[in-house]
Amino acid sequence: MDTASTLLTTPLHDLHLSLGARMVPFAGYSMPVQYPDGILKEHLHTRAAAGLFDVSHMGQVTLVPKSGRVEDAALALERLVPVDVLGIQPGRQRYGLFTNETGGILDDLMIVNRGDHLFLVVNASRKHEDVAHMRAALADVCDITLIEDRALIALQGPKAEAGLAALWPEAAGMRFMDARPATIDGADCFVTRSGYSGEDGYEISVPAGAAESLARALLAQADVQPVGLGARDSLRLEAGLCLYGNDIDEGISPVEASLEWAMQKVRRTGGARAGGFPGATRILAELDQGAVRRRVGLKPEGRAPVRGGVALFADAEGQQPVGTVTSGGFGPSVDWPVAMGLVDSAHAAVGSPLFAEVRGKYLPVTVAALPFVPARFKR
Repeated sequence: MDTASTLLTTPLHDLHLSLGARMVPFAGYSMPVQYPDGILKEHLHTRAAAGLFDVSHMGQVTLVPKSGRVEDAALALERLVPVDVLGIQPGRQRYGLFTNETGGILDDLMIVNRGDHLFLVVNASRKHEDVAHMRAALADVCDITLIEDRALIALQGPKAEAGLAALWPEAAGMRFMDARPATIDGADCFVTRSGYSGEDGYEISVPAGAAESLARALLAQADVQPVGLGARDSLRLEAGLCLYGNDIDEGISPVEASLEWAMQKVRRTGGARAGGFPGATRILAELDQGAVRRRVGLKPEGRAPVRGGVALFADAEGQQPVGTVTSGGFGPSVDWPVAMGLVDSAHAAVGSPLFAEVRGKYLPVTVAALPFVPARFKR
């Protein structure tokens, strides 16, 4: 188990303590789960104004092509992801998935074309495995580096643009999934207009030594407040976004996870660069014919949340198992419990009645459309 003495800390650790954060172990790091206002208020503030998140525990990785041609790095990375990496234009970002030979998901990630190299952001719990995976497969084409000396800050919410533009006016000109270098608060930063809350916002890669100054400059604005991992989880759940290790993992395929949108036509059957990624046989077949189970939204009856790991049944007696809840909690923005689950395709249609086994009782839940809260990205 993680202990305080073995946990890693981010460059914003002292700031979190000074703000009264409650720290918890997460992915090997000491991270803020909430601040004194609490998860509910932090969640609602992000939806109404702007929340500042420390996501420095995540992995920032560069893929530098040995040829000097970013196209070579893109084609190399396509060996590992069912994504059109070659089609990402300079200064743009795309969501991607590492798959394994059986068609499961090793990790989800963001991929940026920086013009002369690729920049990736991968999950904290998987970053060392992801780097080893890429080095084993791509070292003939790319130099792969896990960046250790930068922090990553996310500013999310409808007032995120105003908050960042106060320090860097060019922020207002960016659109969803744009990516560009920036000098902010005197620091050499790299900014993407993205995040994982369903809200408009930005992720800012900043030198570790400048991270606290930048965070304080953002927090000095009236509309910006610190937000911890607790509200980050409830925000992404309302937005219908997957959490690795819960809603997606090595045993769940992209089609089962309802992530078909992340696999472009050029990589599918009949496309110019169809297949060629791990698990392609299964994934392409599921794209064409459907999967036996699907990730769906779930709306429990009543006010009690249904948590991840709970079994789902088609009948109120628990005789016909059809799946499992993968993530669940209370949705502060919608003011009712929300959840996601993996269920048999025959029971995956919106409106399908199911039953969740909670402490020996079978509670009614209904398959619901995702997301629970509409995304508000700036297109």
